[in-house]
Amino acid sequence: HVQLVESGGGSVQTGGSLRLSCAASGVRTGPYCMGWFRQTPGKEREGVAAANSGSSTYYADSVEGRFTISHDNAKNTLYLQMNSLKPEDTAIYYCAADPFRTRPLSYWDRDPPEYLGQGTQVTVS
Repeated sequence: HVQLVESGGGSVQTGGSLRLSCAASGVRTGPYCMGWFRQTPGKEREGVAAANSGSSTYYADSVEGRFTISHDNAKNTLYLQMNSLKPEDTAIYYCAADPFRTRPLSYWDRDPPEYLGQGTQVTVS
């Protein structure tokens, strides 16, 4: 049973920082493919960032240079460091795992993930 539990969301002022965490259980350790999506009411879900054990990463153009994704293999935990936050970053952020993914990460935004967490709210004002 795969479970993804996000934490670290909250409210922050424009220009501030937050770090999201996603603790994964039931997902194999070692090789991984995980990332983040976000969604606001009335908008489509957006792929924010992703990483795999092959050291490939994906970032949406809107967050490139401001967000950094990382993974702690020992803890099987995914992180998203978000700096220079803007009001348009306000959304529910969802952790996702796609352990059997074969498509390149460049398609992250277009492909529905295998597993999705419950989400954590990020509000920037």
